[in-house]
Amino acid sequence: MMDSIRDWLGFAPTTQGSGGHGHGHDHGDGGHGHTHGVVDPTIATTTRGIWAIKWSFVVLAITSMLQLVVVFLSGSVALLADTIHNVGDAVTAIPLWIAFMLARRKPSKTFTYGLGRVEDLAGITIVLIILFSAIVAGYEAVDRLIHPQPIAFLGWVAAAGLIGFLGNEAVAVFRIRVGREINSAALIADGYHARTDGFTSLAVVLGAIGVWAGFPLADPIIGLLITVAIFAIVWQSSKAVLTRMLDGVEPGIVEEISHAAEHVKGIERVAQVQARWIGHRLHADVAIKVADSATAKDVVAITEALRGELFEHLPALSGANIRFQGEDEPVAGHSGHGHHAPDPFKVACDLATGTLEIVNTPAGERMRLTVDSHADGLSATVIIDRPDGPETLPLGLIAGDHHRLESSVAPAEPHEFEARLILTAKGKEQLLPFKMVEPAGHRH
Repeated sequence: MMDSIRDWLGFAPTTQGSGGHGHGHDHGDGGHGHTHGVVDPTIATTTRGIWAIKWSFVVLAITSMLQLVVVFLSGSVALLADTIHNVGDAVTAIPLWIAFMLARRKPSKTFTYGLGRVEDLAGITIVLIILFSAIVAGYEAVDRLIHPQPIAFLGWVAAAGLIGFLGNEAVAVFRIRVGREINSAALIADGYHARTDGFTSLAVVLGAIGVWAGFPLADPIIGLLITVAIFAIVWQSSKAVLTRMLDGVEPGIVEEISHAAEHVKGIERVAQVQARWIGHRLHADVAIKVADSATAKDVVAITEALRGELFEHLPALSGANIRFQGEDEPVAGHSGHGHHAPDPFKVACDLATGTLEIVNTPAGERMRLTVDSHADGLSATVIIDRPDGPETLPLGLIAGDHHRLESSVAPAEPHEFEARLILTAKGKEQLLPFKMVEPAGHRH
């Protein structure tokens, strides 16, 4: 019976860490501190987590409003500081709502990554508001120390302190329970932080008792101590927000990306890992080394397997760019073109639209057609005019991907020539003449 009560109140030990996909590893959820103005991805990527934050906001907002009424009636600076503290906790939800409203907008030609960065701006705004509020609370506390004033309605002040404690405890129980449901260490940590804030509210009660016992400076002293706690929150939160704005990530994320690659057969080593946050979504850039004997089919399979592992290990991941690296220098990945390749040829006709280019792959240079849209049953052939006769390069599908067609052999040197792209689909044939010109300094 007692164990059930303790578990319901969130006092039972935490057991999460598996990440919910059976690997038995902690995937970066642990170690999140409580910060204002930064939405944690382990909360933001789940509907249940968003729901928990919204209701936490409602409870703390009601608590703060009730306390604010007593602040105006009593003039207690300790209660003012605690009210500001609770308001700061409540407005943590604001950047989440703003980010989600704006993130629904599709990327545009101007904002090609969408509007996720607005979360950073909202975070800075909240940190500045809390900083301003802390300065006001600190000024009032110091002023009361220098110029003591009587406090009215001591009973109401004590009651407001109890309301702050009960409101924070309700939020603590709520966040911890939901955090365990969705396996979010960040939400659980927020719950325990709210529980700590509840004890801060009890300090207001102690201040009221001190004033009632004949020590009038107890109220401003308690107010000053709570103000110091608010400044600590400002410091912690500002570091978190600025780190995100400067494309900083938690070290555990880089380790988790490398760990995900260990699950993929065919990757010899991870050469480089880069990651950054855009709002509450994570974007990664990974360079890997595969065997020199790997075929184009092997490369596609390795790429897709690694991408799958990354999304499984990092729920907040929005996109992953995977490229391949040689022993001494990076080579273009599956979406780039070679270091001395001609400019791509833009394909636009009734049968297909896309890009024809020469790319570097682990198997060597290849002619590749990447199509954005195409007719069913599309086939493509490149015929290059050479002095000693035409060079024919049929383009085949890469691992069944209908949006990428690639030659099985490299185009002959030089890579400066006139050619024709022949597209066939549905009994129709279109011939598109084009010319490849190598960049200056690379001509043969």
